[in-house]
Amino acid sequence: MAALIAERMSEDLFPGFESHWIDTEAGRIFARSGGSGPPLALLHGFPQTHAAFHRIAPALATTRTLVCMDLRGYGWSSVPRSDAAHETYSKRAMARDVVAVMEKLGHIRFAVAGHDRGARVAYRLALDEPGRVERLVLLDIFPTVVQWQRKAAGLTKAAHWDFLARPYPEPETEIGKDPLVYCEGLLAGWSKAGTLEAFDPRALAAYRQSCNEPSRIHAFCEDYRAGKTVDLAQDEADLAAGRTIVCPTFVLWSRSYLSGGEAGADENAVGIWRRTFAPRATGAAVDSGHFVAEENPAATLAAIEPFLGAPA
Repeated sequence: MAALIAERMSEDLFPGFESHWIDTEAGRIFARSGGSGPPLALLHGFPQTHAAFHRIAPALATTRTLVCMDLRGYGWSSVPRSDAAHETYSKRAMARDVVAVMEKLGHIRFAVAGHDRGARVAYRLALDEPGRVERLVLLDIFPTVVQWQRKAAGLTKAAHWDFLARPYPEPETEIGKDPLVYCEGLLAGWSKAGTLEAFDPRALAAYRQSCNEPSRIHAFCEDYRAGKTVDLAQDEADLAAGRTIVCPTFVLWSRSYLSGGEAGADENAVGIWRRTFAPRATGAAVDSGHFVAEENPAATLAAIEPFLGAPA
C-alpha cells in the first residue's frame, strides 16, 4: 500500500516519470526518472523528499535524463539501522546509494544537483569519486566544516544543527511529541515568507508523511549526528590534505536565507566554496528563502540551466 501511495503521489508531481525501487546497501532507495539527455541526479534536503524538485524537473527533463531520489531514511526509501559511530548516515554512505541508483539505471558518469543535506551528499561524492561527477550544483549550503566553524565563532545560529545532533533519544523524544508541528515550523521558518504558502499541497503531504514516523525521525537525527562527527572529520581531513572538487561547480544561494541569515556581509557563498573545496566555483544569488527550487523555480532554472548545458 505504501508503495502504491508513493507512486501515485510522485506521478501527480512528476507526470511521465517512471518510479523505481532500487536495492542498495541501505535497503531500497526510491527514485523517479524521466526526460532524455545527459544524466542528472537531484538530491533533496531536510526535512523534505525528492518532491522538492517537482517545480524545476519538467524544464530540466527537456535536456537531461533526471533521477530524483529519496535519500536513505527519507521519503519512501529504506531506513537502515544506525551505528554508534553514525557512519550509516554519513554523507559518504549516502553518496554510495547515489552511485548504486545511477548505475542501476545505466549511468556511470553524471551531473549532480543537491539542496541542503542532499548538497552535502553531492559534494562528498564529488570529492570521493571525481570520475563519477560531470558537474556539480550546490543549492544554498556552506561546507559542513565551515558551518561548524561559523557556529563556533557565533556567526550563525542554525540551532537545529545542535539540537538534532544531541544524543539519542533526546531530540527524537522531543520531536515525537508533535512531529508535524516541528517539521512544518522548519519549512515555514526557512522560507522567505515565513509560511507554508510556497509549498505545493502534494509536496507538503509527502514531507508530512516522511516526518511523521518514528524511525524516520531517528534517521533525521542520525543524519545530523553524522554531520557533527564523521562528516566533519572527513571534511577536516580533506581540507588539511588540500583535496578539492575537480569538476565544474556552481553554487546557488538565497539572498534572504544563506546571505542574510547565515553568511552575513563578510563573505558570500561562492567565496567560501572557492577557499575550501571548489576553487573554481561560480555561482549566483536568487531572491528566495532556503527552498530555492520551490520558492523561485524560474530564477533557479535561469541560473543553473546555462551551467548544466555549458561545455566542460
